Parts: sequence; structure tokens; C-alpha cells
Amino acid sequence: MTDVSSRTGIRGAELPDAQPVPAARKSDEDGHSSAATRSKASGGEGAAKPAKQRDAFFDNAKYLAIVLVAMGHAWEPLRDGSRAASALYIAVYTFHMPAFIIISGYFSRSFDMRRDRLMRLVTGVAVPYVIFEVAYSLFKRWADDDPGHPISLLDPWYLTWFLIALFIWRITTPLWKLVRWPVPLSLAIAVLASVSPDIGDDLDLQRVLQFLPFFVVGLCLKPEHFQLVRRKEARLLAVPVFAAALVFAYWAAPRMNAAWFYRRDSAQELGAPAWSGGVMTLAMFGCSIVLAACFFAWVPRRHMWFTVLGAGTLYGYLLHGFLAKGSRFWDWYDADWMQQPLGAIALTLIAAAIITTLCTPPVQRMFRFAMEPKMEWAFKRDAAALAKAEARAKREPTDQPTSGRDATSPARRH
Repeated sequence: MTDVSSRTGIRGAELPDAQPVPAARKSDEDGHSSAATRSKASGGEGAAKPAKQRDAFFDNAKYLAIVLVAMGHAWEPLRDGSRAASALYIAVYTFHMPAFIIISGYFSRSFDMRRDRLMRLVTGVAVPYVIFEVAYSLFKRWADDDPGHPISLLDPWYLTWFLIALFIWRITTPLWKLVRWPVPLSLAIAVLASVSPDIGDDLDLQRVLQFLPFFVVGLCLKPEHFQLVRRKEARLLAVPVFAAALVFAYWAAPRMNAAWFYRRDSAQELGAPAWSGGVMTLAMFGCSIVLAACFFAWVPRRHMWFTVLGAGTLYGYLLHGFLAKGSRFWDWYDADWMQQPLGAIALTLIAAAIITTLCTPPVQRMFRFAMEPKMEWAFKRDAAALAKAEARAKREPTDQPTSGRDATSPARRH
């Protein structure tokens, strides 16, 4: 993510065999649906089907990606004084957001306009967007002594862009499943966005459109694609690829505008010719896909101590933004020790520790009111579901025995 970091109900039959399923929530941070929801959707009146286990691979991937996000934010103020920090920053920014978005797209493959999924999209993405957009704006007014900073739901500030982007991507999922060549079409849209300075800042549409291809790639992936990158050969091949990426990033650090990786501006707004927007969009897409595949190759497949934190990555993402911005507002980086190599290493470890803490279950419980609010009162009752329930109740035999008859036998007419 940049100045930056997951959610809708998914039809279980269309998800991979070992999909991750949050145990205590119905949000759609990354397209998971709760076990209770899937049990109801199965329609069986007998014993409920056992809930599928979460796939540790995807939880591990989400946690590691969010840790890289926090580290990237910690390195950002160090780039001017350290070429190494700048190189690491460029390398990580090439793939950490694309990898996260690919996972979001992968678990959105079965999203449709069904009522319960739309409700979860609203409560799990749209409502947190409004809450955190207001919270971030008020925080900036106070912490940065900027009373004139506006509260605007049309102009996402800092990390909230990802929520509005996720909402738009999810709501358009049925369209991407309809077209014949979704990935080339999404790339064409991203290229056009990169050369269109008139798009403006509303809803951060530049980012929405330029990151769109990664979401569409996720929609098109199948379980066997992830199995390919989880092979031993892929893990070994990822080592020289990442090494080459770091070498190139070190060379490019003083020569390249890192704002290209944020994907929030057109080429013209970055002071580059229009044609370079298309070239950079395609080049960065290729590099991001390769490095994201290498990242997935290194993600552990077994259950780790941090696997459980994969369910709370959106919490960590949004909450750590207050510290990331506050560190700039309060001039924490002016301390001399932070500009030293050991200081940069310590800062990296601190960032990892903070984001890890913010993903833990206690923090999730504390902020669930904002991230996953229960808002049954805001929606109309499903008339069709009520009618089915009433019809089912009428069909069920009474539990009270009738005088002179066997309570377990149907009544006979004489």
C-alpha cells in the first residue's frame, strides 16, 4: 500500500476445498463467509455440515503481507537518508499491495447480488469506510493542528482508499465474471487511467482503476494456480528472482519516482509524458505479478504461531495508520538514532510488533463495533425468507399429543 493495507459472503461450493473461514465473524474482508452462514445456505434441515477449516496458507499470506505494509510505512521517512531503505521500500511496494488484492479477488469469486452478501458488503466495507474516514480526518485535525482539514467521503484520506476500492471491485465482480477476457480488459482500463489526469481525486478512482487488474487476476485464479507456486521448485526459483529485484531496486532508488508504485496519479501528474503511463503500468504489472508469485512461494503452508492473526489483518491495517501518521505529525523521526542502521532495524522490528499486536483477537473484539457492526435494524426483513419459514412451520407436525392417539403416529380419519 502507499500512503497506505478484507470482505463479502461467498457461496461455499464455488470456493476452494480448504478455504479460510473466520470463526467469529461474517465480514467479507477477504471474501470469507462464516460457518454458520454456509450451514444455513446448505438448506439441510438435518444435522449441519461440519465447518471447513481455514487454510493456513492464506491466513499466513495475509498476515505477512500486512507486516510488509507496516514496515514499508516505517521505512518511508528514512528513504532520503538511506539508499538501502529506499531500495527495500521500492521492492516491497512492488508486490505487497498487489498480493493482498489478489487474495481479496480470489475470495470474491462467488460474490453476487444476493441479499445477505450485499448486506455484509455494506456492514463489512462501506460502514467501516465511513467510520474510519471520519476518524482519520478528526485525527489529522487534532494531531497535525489542522482544523481546516475537511471530512469528505468522496476524497478518501490515507488508508481508507482500500475500503472504497474493495467496495467498488466487489460490486463489479459479476461483470468481470461475465466478460470473455477480464484480465486484458482490466489492464486496458488501468492503462487508460494512467494517462487520464482529469479523473481527479473522487473516491480515489486512480488507485481503484490502476490496482483493478490484480483484483481481476484473483477472480480468475483457481486453487491449482496456488499449488503451482507452493512447489519446492517455485520456492527455490524465488530466491534469485528476489535477489535480482533488490539489486535493481538499489540501482533505481535514486533514479526513479517511487510515486509510480502508489498508483494514485496519472503519468502527466507525475511530470512524465503520457505514453510512459501505459508503459509503466504494464511493466509494473508484470513485475508485481512475478514478485507476488515469489512471495506466495515463500508463505508457509502449515499452521504457524501467527496464522490466527490472518483473520484480523484489516484491523491491523486501519488501526496502525494512526501511529504511522502520528509519527510524522509528532516528529518522531527527528531522533538521531532512527537515522542509524541499527535504528532502522529497530524501527522495522517495532513496526512488525505493533501491526502484529493490532491483528490479535483481543484488539478485534475491542474494535468490532466499528469494523463489523451488527446492523440488522438498518435492513428490511427478507419477505421471501419469512414466507418460507412460515410455510415450513405449518408443514411440521405438532409436538403436542392428541388425546386417544399415539403422539408419534399421524392422525387417521375414520
